[in-house]
Amino acid sequence: MTVNETDTVTSSPETSRRGGRSAARRGGGKPTIPQLSRRKVARAFPPMAILSADEIEAIHHASLKVLSEIGMDFMLPEARDILKRAGAAIDGERVRFDPAMIEEAMALAPSHFTLHARNPDNTVEIGGPNILFGTVGSPPNCHDMEGGRRTGNQADFRNFLKLGQYFNCVGFCAGYPVEPVDVHASIRHLEALRDVVRLMDKPFVAYSLGRERILDAIEIARIARGLTPEQMEREPSLTTIVNTNSPLKLDGNMLTGMIEMAARNQVVCVTPFTLAGAMAPVTVAGALVEQNAEALAGLAFTQLVRKGAPVIYGGFTSNVDMKSGAPAFGTPEYMKACIVGGQLARRYNLPYRTSNTCAANTVDAQAAYESVFSLWGVTMGGGNFVMHGAGWLEGGLVASFEKFVLDCDLIQMVMEFLKPLEMSEDALGLDAIREVGPGGHFFGAQHTLARYTDAFYTPIVSDWRNNQQWLAAGKPEAWQKANAVYKQALADYQEPALDPAIAEELDAFVERRKREGGAPTDF
Repeated sequence: MTVNETDTVTSSPETSRRGGRSAARRGGGKPTIPQLSRRKVARAFPPMAILSADEIEAIHHASLKVLSEIGMDFMLPEARDILKRAGAAIDGERVRFDPAMIEEAMALAPSHFTLHARNPDNTVEIGGPNILFGTVGSPPNCHDMEGGRRTGNQADFRNFLKLGQYFNCVGFCAGYPVEPVDVHASIRHLEALRDVVRLMDKPFVAYSLGRERILDAIEIARIARGLTPEQMEREPSLTTIVNTNSPLKLDGNMLTGMIEMAARNQVVCVTPFTLAGAMAPVTVAGALVEQNAEALAGLAFTQLVRKGAPVIYGGFTSNVDMKSGAPAFGTPEYMKACIVGGQLARRYNLPYRTSNTCAANTVDAQAAYESVFSLWGVTMGGGNFVMHGAGWLEGGLVASFEKFVLDCDLIQMVMEFLKPLEMSEDALGLDAIREVGPGGHFFGAQHTLARYTDAFYTPIVSDWRNNQQWLAAGKPEAWQKANAVYKQALADYQEPALDPAIAEELDAFVERRKREGGAPTDF
């Protein structure tokens, strides 16, 4: 397990790598927010499997039948031309795949790769036992307890980016943490991605919404790292998430993004959005067959564009409420789909994208337990690239500031759970047991005192005081503590350094593209 064993409860750039768990003090004497150091996180144990190898093969073969007998619509002539040259059967927009063609293409995709960030300390390995958690991505609305539910805007967008940079457990920016709707759609990607580069130095996701937007995103990622185009091709530095139009469609904008990204050796994550009972069969097994078929079609296509282009197998299968039709997340069905999705990704020897989700409408017990169930499925299922790690609410319609902080607490608990158990001679505690003997207690034992400050996980929000201590503190509820923490994090945030020459080149590119009109809005 590749884990940096140094933990910290401090959060400023100067102290983010210190060891120990005693709360450091800021200039005013107020403790900083308790958080773990930036570190690589990986599983030390095999992921869970709930289906046998034969059952996984049954899903695989059923998926190949879907692609060969029913087919999938590719709604871009350029994409169909690529597929036709590779031997696929084309009938209008419908594409049918020979099973051997899928198998051969999937064998070309890499099992793991390095995803580069503008700050080399935040460059990460994707695949194998490694786990990376991202921000929430794409909600049209945001929420905090004072301002309530509101349409996404640039000010809130920037504040979410600052939280994503501030909290060490967040490893990447998963697109727009909230959509900045007050910026015109033609130039939104330019303003938003410039903000991402300036306010964060971690890897980020760009949207495949037509050729202009994805090419602009690739150029912004290149400028941010100060690379030549040739270096950029050698070092994947940008990820795009491609959602299929379930059932069994890929639209022109997504396909254009896949072509441009794969051709330049950048990362394409193909994620079918399959809700059992709505866009997929009502059984979890049937929904997984559809998920797998759509993922295979998209992933194979990237390898036809460029052999060996880095890809991620994405799973996002859940169910709907059959009474209302509303999406449901954090359900037993979602957990099963997470775990089987990981089995399927490993069947193809690919990294696995999954998500931390919930359907709760506010920061309450439902939000907590659904996220805990989601994270359990994500962790035990072998997730590598975790979208919506922090801040997701209302089935993805809302990015919540308080939920962001609560999710960071949960992610940190997952990180500590995954940290190997210390099994040194000292950790076995024989001297401490000998010192205390029968009866007594260990509070004053030398073994305890030597480890006092970093003995156990220190929570960001969770309150482990007894009732009298809690009452004396004013009976703070979790959302109130989270509200105070997110505000303190914004106050403590420090913008990461950016080379002035890179900043100047970035501004020049963005302003030029804005003068040129940005990108079309007539989807």
